[in-house]
Amino acid sequence: MAKATANTLRGRIFKSTGSWYEVVGEDGVAYQARIRGKFRLDGRKVTNPVAVGDWVTLELLENEDSQAVITAIEDRTNYIIRQSPKKTAHAHILATNLDQALLIATLTFPRTSLGFIDRFLVTAEAFGVPAAIVFNKTDLYEEEQLEDIQIYRWMYEELGYPVLFTSALAEEGIGALRLQIEGKTTLVTGHSGVGKSTLLNLLSPEISQKTGEVSTFANKGTHTTTFAEMFAISDTTNIIDTPGIKELGLVDFEKAEIGRYFPEFKSRLDDCKFYNCTHIHEPGCAVLEALEANEISVTRYHSYLSMVQGEESHR
Repeated sequence: MAKATANTLRGRIFKSTGSWYEVVGEDGVAYQARIRGKFRLDGRKVTNPVAVGDWVTLELLENEDSQAVITAIEDRTNYIIRQSPKKTAHAHILATNLDQALLIATLTFPRTSLGFIDRFLVTAEAFGVPAAIVFNKTDLYEEEQLEDIQIYRWMYEELGYPVLFTSALAEEGIGALRLQIEGKTTLVTGHSGVGKSTLLNLLSPEISQKTGEVSTFANKGTHTTTFAEMFAISDTTNIIDTPGIKELGLVDFEKAEIGRYFPEFKSRLDDCKFYNCTHIHEPGCAVLEALEANEISVTRYHSYLSMVQGEESHR
């Protein structure tokens, strides 16, 4: 490696390939950078200690055009993290320093379960990231599914989560989606095949993501995004695309704390008879009383049970 100079610069990670990082400096130049030293995330074992969205300090390399070394990471305002799909007991950071996270979901080809949606929302709540849901491929929905997403919209908007409907094929709902992301740094995620890349391509000519067909075998999408990458749509609007997620494992959650990340539970926790209430069988549980009174969605409560019991929900 070339000898480094004292010339340092602040920059932001726009793309990670695992060993090299594309960092856009405050001078507007895109640098190819490697990590110097070891970085850790709150003592956790992570597969990618530097992630897209991070603000970093670059040390520019002498006699190397647009190459640099990452020497420090600034404190993060928040991040989204999941269990690593490849390394047991390790976590993977999807992105950092976010204004919001959008989950692209579909009710068909492939289907996104309500359990998966709720795990995403709980993860976002736990790490301080505002979340919204986009139901895509509405042009493919049968009448019953169109009725279902109206029910889901009411359920999630009552909890404070914006819900949008889009059709990438028919280019419907794109204007509302642009308004949702305007002036923000937004993480976009979802199962492979939900139309995420196609939607992103419609949002800006700056984005040119590969799109893939949904396999008819098991109704699963093909992975077309390999690494997380951020795109600057304007001076104030950034979109972070991420590889498709098959399952969303919760990271470092204590069973007793999961209820705090359900907004409809959180407002009732102080009313439970027992301070260590699990909201499953205890007498005087305010959550169970609200469930009995139809003030809490049965599907949301089932999602809570699956998380507490450590199961993957396929509802």
